Amino acid sequence: MTSTQTERHPSGAALKKAQRINVGLIGFGTVGTGVAKVLKENAQLIKDRLGCELILKRVADKDIVRDRGVKLDDGVLTTDAADVINDPDISIVIELVGGTGIAKTFIMDALDKGKHVVTANKALLSTHGKEIFGHAADKALDIGFEASVGGGIPVIRALREGLSANRIESVYGIINGTANYILSKMTNDGGKFEDVLRRAQEKGYAEADPSYDVDGIDTAHKLAILINLAYGTYINLSDIYTEGISSISQHDIKFAKEFGYRIKLLAITKAIDGEIEARVHPTMIPAAHPLATVEGVYNAIHLRGNAVGSVMLYGLGAGMMPTASAVVSDLMDIARNLKKNISNRLTPLAFTEDAVRDVKIRRIDSLEIPYYIRFLAIDKPGALSKISGVLGAHNISISSVIQKDRKIGGAVPLVILTHNASEKSLRAAVDEIQKMDIIHDKIVYIRIEENLGAAN
Repeated sequence: MTSTQTERHPSGAALKKAQRINVGLIGFGTVGTGVAKVLKENAQLIKDRLGCELILKRVADKDIVRDRGVKLDDGVLTTDAADVINDPDISIVIELVGGTGIAKTFIMDALDKGKHVVTANKALLSTHGKEIFGHAADKALDIGFEASVGGGIPVIRALREGLSANRIESVYGIINGTANYILSKMTNDGGKFEDVLRRAQEKGYAEADPSYDVDGIDTAHKLAILINLAYGTYINLSDIYTEGISSISQHDIKFAKEFGYRIKLLAITKAIDGEIEARVHPTMIPAAHPLATVEGVYNAIHLRGNAVGSVMLYGLGAGMMPTASAVVSDLMDIARNLKKNISNRLTPLAFTEDAVRDVKIRRIDSLEIPYYIRFLAIDKPGALSKISGVLGAHNISISSVIQKDRKIGGAVPLVILTHNASEKSLRAAVDEIQKMDIIHDKIVYIRIEENLGAAN
């Protein structure tokens, strides 16, 4: 530790004597309220584990009047974030504002003032993580971000520490509760995507503007962070192929069941031949796989390491208390370092700086897996042969066909499952078939992952 750091923070001996570490919070919304509750309700447990108290000294928010259901001491609340950042007695600043604008300023200013930082901001870390982590390293300060992926699921700590001896071969994640809730309800209760989404909004499981969740953007932010940790790199969000769930219909849900699959919005990364896959999209997975049983707003991350094999983490991926649990776990981790008068025990990615490197992203066009394809085709002789002929011309082999509810002369669903096929060929074939006069409506295709977590 440098002399500058020693001046900024009380020494380990001083902290031990003081028996308290002061914390500041910026953003007193749902998760911020949860943090205050955890610190208050579990104060004795935290003290027993740390050997000192964590004191919430200042809390900044635009609204300091609304009752959050947790009582703070007089003088704790402020409308000015600078009161938190500039307080010389505060050692750790929690940023829970969200977004990529002012939140970044708060974090950088806190680091400039010699404060360690804890954040749940996946959007910010997935876009500006390299800059923020670099600034923290330059200042020899810690930044905790366990709550940025998976809510209360300790997946960040698992990748940084628990699985650190492993070469990560694959990660499959259900890491957006809103999308998983919608797909679960469509699977279990029926209904159109639009109707289930509306009910999710009424229950508070989906935002008024749900695009962030249902279009896969939130999942892509989280996947970027997992990739950075798994492979010691900084990936650009634009490198992650991202597709949402709005095109999924009850036809797809029912056909998936018939074939023995469930549809989930998956975040997927795999290490293959020196490259990594980075993709987010609806995926058919075997109904017997543990990920297929993850229902409602729950999240799960299935990882495979070359030494440990398959590991799956499961739990609530969002919400006041689960996310607050992860935030406070970071506070406690940093507090232990402060007591020992150390920092940067782990780099943010848990790789040495000289080992962090660029990796080659495997293009989605090079993907070779089975596909589910649904056509709304005119029911007349020769329709299937025309479609299968185009698929064959593009070297796509058919494994199964289902055509139900025959309606001679009308449009009926026709479903084809393929053997392994290249994405590039599949798209070319679909584009060609889409132009045929026997096709009504847009063709839907869904990727199938048969052997999740199997060795690559």
